[in-house]
Amino acid sequence: MTDYEIQGPARVCAATGLELKPGDRYCGALTESDGKLVRTDYAADAWPGPPPGALAYWSGKVPAAGQKPKKPPINDDLLLDCFDRLRDTAAADGLNFRYVAALLLMRRKRFKFEDAARDDKGRDVLIVRDARGGAVHHVTDPRLTDEQIADVQREVFRVLGWD
Repeated sequence: MTDYEIQGPARVCAATGLELKPGDRYCGALTESDGKLVRTDYAADAWPGPPPGALAYWSGKVPAAGQKPKKPPINDDLLLDCFDRLRDTAAADGLNFRYVAALLLMRRKRFKFEDAARDDKGRDVLIVRDARGGAVHHVTDPRLTDEQIADVQREVFRVLGWD
């Protein structure tokens, strides 16, 4: 395994040059340049979207000095319940919420990616399996932008009281 050294947060917006202060929302990206991994931070309102070839990108809030970033306490069962309740939704908000919930459940290793397919309407569909119960779920991909996914994720956290 190769070890990589990645610098910590710059606390300066790469687009504006302004300082990122505690409490400010920011977006970060990880790219590779000359064989090194490079982290770049942006003020949330100056985020141009992920750079070409980005290995990862995320959003967050600058913590106070000495404060470790808090991870929201996520209740997988509650998230799964919301996901299941939206099974038959056709509403855009419901499809968006269900898709982001599936992504969060995959990140939490509750869902395992099985396959991707197209449904009879020509839409992309994720096929995921519940790691505990084995149930297979088909999740319509609403083709959200990265910013929309972040917005929906914040809404999921807000709705479920995790913000």
